[in-house]
Amino acid sequence: MNAPRTVLITGVSKGLGRALALELAHRGHTVIGCARSHDKLNSLQSLIPFPDKHLFLNLDVRLNSSVEELARVVVEKKVVPDIIVNNAGTINKNNRIWEVPVEEFDIVIDTNVKGTVNVLRHFIPLMLPSKQGIIVNMSSGWGRSGAALVAPYCASKWAVEGLSRSVAKELPDGMAIVALNPGVVHTDMLASCFGTSASLYQATDAWAPKAATMILNLTGSDNGASLTV
Repeated sequence: MNAPRTVLITGVSKGLGRALALELAHRGHTVIGCARSHDKLNSLQSLIPFPDKHLFLNLDVRLNSSVEELARVVVEKKVVPDIIVNNAGTINKNNRIWEVPVEEFDIVIDTNVKGTVNVLRHFIPLMLPSKQGIIVNMSSGWGRSGAALVAPYCASKWAVEGLSRSVAKELPDGMAIVALNPGVVHTDMLASCFGTSASLYQATDAWAPKAATMILNLTGSDNGASLTV
């Protein structure tokens, strides 16, 4: 049984983030969750045990100012996270790179790469005084290989892998940052690529217990690793 932790998870409105937030809350950990959809945050909060114990904020990780405000609230409430899960992410609609609209490419990069960096920028300094803290950057099998029609997504997740390995060399002993491939899980993003065959893969609620156990057991010795659930 893990000691109670405070875990910051971005992108908790659906998919992996929502399932992980519920799993951790039911295990007695404190969740700091954020997402762009206010309605979906309210829906999640209604299912979380002891909702007053947790902190949910409506924000967009693509905006540095939004993440800065989240960090300010966290400091004010004295709930500095022990673990951060940079989960917020998006994927382009299946298309060859020269047919992906500029705006769509930018959204993928801004969410998956810049959003992750915005969180690191404002939350690593909060963890440094204790020289403790685990950061999990959600990657993908496509962050370690290539696939047709999802080049923007692949590029963003390769960036997450490189970013994680680089930042690992900047952290003090005792802290760790890892890139985590969640495996193939039935989410809206998978359905966007695979269509109806996405339903053949594991559901988020079957994935979450395995992922939660793995994340809770990460230590400083895992710094710089590329792992898979």
